[in-house]
Amino acid sequence: MFTKLFIAFAVLPVLEIYVLIHVGSLIGALNTVMLVIISAFAGAWLARTEGMQTMLRIRESMNRGIMPTNDLVDAAIILVAGLVLLTPGFITDTLGLLLLFPPTRKIFKDWLMRALKDWMNNHPPTITYYGP
Repeated sequence: MFTKLFIAFAVLPVLEIYVLIHVGSLIGALNTVMLVIISAFAGAWLARTEGMQTMLRIRESMNRGIMPTNDLVDAAIILVAGLVLLTPGFITDTLGLLLLFPPTRKIFKDWLMRALKDWMNNHPPTITYYGP
């Protein structure tokens, strides 16, 4: 767990800075900044659009009395994608866009559901009663 957090909070920002500097040296600093800003706006718009469609599907399922499990997972992934897209950088933008597009989101969702099922099978819930 520590390794994953270390990668997320230490290695990824260093890689982002490296990529930003490299791209800036190729296309210019102003163009790089504009590209990052445009990708943030486009990502926010796309996250909002995908999120609204997912929320409508959740509402329809709830109105029919069906538990919208898959759509709730989609909504969580879209939320994470939106947060990642608002982080400046090309690596996080690529990851965020991959999480937003339905075909790649389905691949990630299938992997996530499999990982959660494996974790739940290996860590059964324990219930502790603290009563009188």
